[in-house]
Amino acid sequence: MAGADADDALLVLTAMLLTPARFPSVLGDDYVAACAALALEPYEEGYGLVLGQDGEGARWTVVVDDVSLVAVAIAAWDCGMAHDLSPDERSVVCALPGWPLALTVAAPGVPAPHDPETDGLGPAPLAPPDPESWGPAQRRLGADEIAERWALWREQIDDAVFVRPDGERRGEAAEGTGSDGAGSENSGEPGSGSGEEPGSGSTVGGGGAEPGAPAAGRHPGVRRALSEAVAYTRTPPPPGRIRSVFASADTRTLRVDGPGWSMVARTDDIALILLDEEPGAVLPVGRGPALPGLLEALDALAPHPV
Repeated sequence: MAGADADDALLVLTAMLLTPARFPSVLGDDYVAACAALALEPYEEGYGLVLGQDGEGARWTVVVDDVSLVAVAIAAWDCGMAHDLSPDERSVVCALPGWPLALTVAAPGVPAPHDPETDGLGPAPLAPPDPESWGPAQRRLGADEIAERWALWREQIDDAVFVRPDGERRGEAAEGTGSDGAGSENSGEPGSGSGEEPGSGSTVGGGGAEPGAPAAGRHPGVRRALSEAVAYTRTPPPPGRIRSVFASADTRTLRVDGPGWSMVARTDDIALILLDEEPGAVLPVGRGPALPGLLEALDALAPHPV
């Protein structure tokens, strides 16, 4: 950090934004929950999170209020450009022990990353979720992975396995809409192209994709997720529950979360849903007549930062 003594200087490894439009999903279903996980006030302007090691190799997450500074650094790194991120001490809100996400890099010339010795004072060190288990954090991280690699996931799903209620197979058909107008989900086995009975999906877990885990067709959890997503269009949810990012000139990628579920969708395509009660399963929702309007309405509620 600028102005810090050499022994206390943070060796910056990466950074991320904590704003209503963009925040680490591992921390919560929405921006307010993510801030609460770090004992921060959910200010509209947001924060920057700077992850690094001190001179002894200890992991630290430094929270700063200079969001623009962190955003510029992230943009430069995303373009493959070198950029020195050195927030001024006056912008530091707090320094939290540990990292909320696992990093595969480490600072040179210092001991291996480890949690700092706090003698039981202050908050417990932040730690990434266990990749061998499944829960809300893993579900959200799985949805993030799908959003980042949409094309790879989409090509695993054969539209022919979406089935209408009358049993007719139809590439663009979702199951019939209910009173909420949301439609329901049809699970198919991605990549098979065999036209087998619905009821299988892909899986995510531990940050990676693994095909072939079973998932119940017409899953009540999917119907619940769609119903709650429709409710968002009537009563806007907390900031961050709906996020939208650029996908192409006329398309957005949506990330929508709720209690026990996560949705990933392209505004011109289908949606994929992950549930707490279905570890690792990815459940497709056919486009049909209702989904396009729902996705358009959700996108309209999401912040679109310049």
